[in-house]
Amino acid sequence: MARTRNSKSSSFVSLMNPSFFTHLLSLPPFHSLHYSPRKNSRITQTTPFLSFCFVSLFIALFFFGILLITFTTLFQNSLSCAHTSYYSSSSPLFLASVLAAASSGSDFAQDDEPFTLSTSAMVPLPAHGIVGNLTEEEKEFWKQPDNQGYIPCLDFSLKYRTASAKISKEKRKFLVVVASGGLNQQRNQIVDAVVIARILEAALVLPVLQVNHIWGDESEFSDIFDVEHFKKILKADVRIVASLPSTHFVSKQTINRELPFHVSPLWLRARFLKQLNQEGLLILKGLDSKLSKNLPPDLQKLKCKVAFHALRFAAPIRELGYQIARRMWIEGPYVAIHLRLEKDVWIRTGCLTGLGRQYDSIISRERESHPEYLTGKLNMTHAQRRLAGMCPLNASEMARFLKGLGAPNNARIYVAGGEPFGGTQAMQPLQKEFPNLVTKHTLARNGELTPYLEKSSTLAAIDYIVSLSSDVFINSHGGNMGRALEGHRAYVGHRKYIKPNKRMMLPFLEDSSVPEEEFKRIMKKLHSKSQGQPEPRAKKIDRDVIAYPVPECMCRQ
Repeated sequence: MARTRNSKSSSFVSLMNPSFFTHLLSLPPFHSLHYSPRKNSRITQTTPFLSFCFVSLFIALFFFGILLITFTTLFQNSLSCAHTSYYSSSSPLFLASVLAAASSGSDFAQDDEPFTLSTSAMVPLPAHGIVGNLTEEEKEFWKQPDNQGYIPCLDFSLKYRTASAKISKEKRKFLVVVASGGLNQQRNQIVDAVVIARILEAALVLPVLQVNHIWGDESEFSDIFDVEHFKKILKADVRIVASLPSTHFVSKQTINRELPFHVSPLWLRARFLKQLNQEGLLILKGLDSKLSKNLPPDLQKLKCKVAFHALRFAAPIRELGYQIARRMWIEGPYVAIHLRLEKDVWIRTGCLTGLGRQYDSIISRERESHPEYLTGKLNMTHAQRRLAGMCPLNASEMARFLKGLGAPNNARIYVAGGEPFGGTQAMQPLQKEFPNLVTKHTLARNGELTPYLEKSSTLAAIDYIVSLSSDVFINSHGGNMGRALEGHRAYVGHRKYIKPNKRMMLPFLEDSSVPEEEFKRIMKKLHSKSQGQPEPRAKKIDRDVIAYPVPECMCRQ
């Protein structure tokens, strides 16, 4: 019994004991080789030699297997986690590559490079160090948050990788998705489309981008995104095809529009798998916020892989976006602000513009003629909406907020977003306090933007690239772009991201009697813990992993 118990514990060291090999030789076929009956002298002479060769071969194969397993594990780990030096702004080699890439208008993953997580992500230009004659307040404003050692880490489970062999070669079942809304709303739906295709084990047809009734942009998927890159990055997860095969064209096909919110993988399989198996085709429309935010870990990782790696903008957009970003970056640190002052935002939020009765009456008439545009609670007054934090900060409020955070008056500020309702008048309060105010239109040269003036999605993509590379990003009113950048900036190193706590700060914004120093102290205290530090997704319920990639998509170094 004692021998039985001891035999349960074995180690690599125990294999090196001579008794192991003695025992090995006592087993067939080694026993017959070493202790075969003596038939003639020739056999007697050759048998020990054959035995020695056979044992040597077995030992060599054994150690080769150990080395192969070790190498495979290390290799998989090296692909699972992107190397931190890739995102480090302190590396001279990285800095040189960034300048070269930015000047040529490309990002850092070349089309002919093999796919790795560290070379396929769309990354920003590096954050600037704190240098020069700055006050302590200014240093604090430009200081980047502590990333606590988190790096991208998409280590899919063995079960997921095993299933991929079949799913990635699917040729009988196809999913078609129609994505609606603006650029970042469409991005979210494309991410969910890939995940749903994976859940249903179907091939995904390149998503159809629906023409938006507000922006009127008729761009197709290939106009906005790099199709070949999209296919290449996801080839191990879901089969992506450009169009339906002729065998699946039907004269009449049901379009599924009425999906409830927060559907689970179990619900999707129960609802659509039978139809998909029978007909070979499923068409979904209206996916915005329909897929559950609480998915199994592998599917959360897939969402990050799609959002931060696969959905790379098309080459012309990348080239122009990085050129404009470099024009900001080369002059030193800068702030990017997503000001939501467009006409449609005021209509949808039900808020007052702050520009006077003339402008407010225009918005009221538009809202009355299109009540379906209004989002949120319908029974709230303008004042109630504002105090509840449901209204975007206008230019005057943003100017005071920036000063409260300690932004220097000479700070260079990039304003992302569409044409503000009210034009230059709407921007005057911010321009007065921060004269170094620019947009993509003021930075563009020689008609660079002319081909895209009617392409709202392309303009939004350029804003996205420039905002991603900013040292500080501030979002004035939630929205899909703000959430996308929140997660993307976290994923590439936790770049500073400030989300105004409007409900808490508005009373102080409206009280002009609060001394300036006291106002600054309050603003900094309110936002000390919301500057882009790593924040676990599960800290609050129903958070999207695209906005909060820790811990499913990031691990500590």
